[in-house]
Amino acid sequence: MIFQKELRLIVLSLFVLTVAVAGMAVAQETAASPAQRQEVIPPGTPNAYEGIVKAGLGQYFYLPSAKGFDVLVQGKIEGKDASALVGKEVKVKGALFKDDPSVFVADTIEIKEAGQYRNVFTRTGEVTAGDHLSPKDRQGFQTLTITAADKNQDWEGKGKVKIYGALVKVKTADGKEGEAISVSDEKGKEIGKILIDTETDFARYYIGKLRLFDQFWFYINVKDTVDAKVRKKTRELFHVDVLFAGLF
Repeated sequence: MIFQKELRLIVLSLFVLTVAVAGMAVAQETAASPAQRQEVIPPGTPNAYEGIVKAGLGQYFYLPSAKGFDVLVQGKIEGKDASALVGKEVKVKGALFKDDPSVFVADTIEIKEAGQYRNVFTRTGEVTAGDHLSPKDRQGFQTLTITAADKNQDWEGKGKVKIYGALVKVKTADGKEGEAISVSDEKGKEIGKILIDTETDFARYYIGKLRLFDQFWFYINVKDTVDAKVRKKTRELFHVDVLFAGLF
C-alpha cells in the first residue's frame, strides 16, 4: 500500500515536471523574435558590424568588417536600395541567413552623421534572397571553353555555365552601346565578345566589388547565337544573361 502511494507520487511529480518544461519551451518560442526564428548565429559569429560601406546595390551591400558575408537588406532604406549606403559609415545588427551562411541579414542599420548614429532601417518582413545565387548553386555551373569564333557548337545548348573574361564596352551591329564579356585564348589573344543582354542586381553588385580586377568569372545563361555573317565581321559570339560574377 505504501509502495503504491509512493509510486503514484513519483508519477505525479514527473507529470508536473514535464508540463513545466513544455510550458517553458513554448514561452521561449513565443518570445523569440522573427529574426531569431528565421536566422541563426553559429557560436563565435558576431551579430553586429561597423565600418564604411564599399559597395551596394539592390538588396545587398559590402562591409569590409563583415568578411565573407554579403549583407542583405529586406526592404528599403529610407525609400532607397542598398546603393544609398555606399561611402557611409554604418552600424548593422542582425544574424546569418539559415538558408545560406554567406548572407548576413540586417535587422537594423544605423548611419553615423555628425558623430552620432541614426537608425535608417529596421527589418519587419520575412527574408527573401531575391536574385541571390548561393555558393552551393554556383557549383552546378560547368566551365565553358570557347576555342574559336566560328565554332558555335562550343556554346550552343549549354544553358547555365561560367566563363572567365573581362567586362568591356561595345557598340553592337545596330549601333547601340552595351556591355560584353571579352574572352581570350591561352596566349591572351581575343577570341570574341559575348554580348550581355541583362544582369541581375546581384551580379551588378558583385561586379562593383570586383572593380579592381581586370578579369573574373561570369556565371551566365547562354542565349541566342549571333548571325554567322555578323559574327565573322565583329567577333560578337552570342547573347547571355549574367547571373553572378566572382573570382572563382
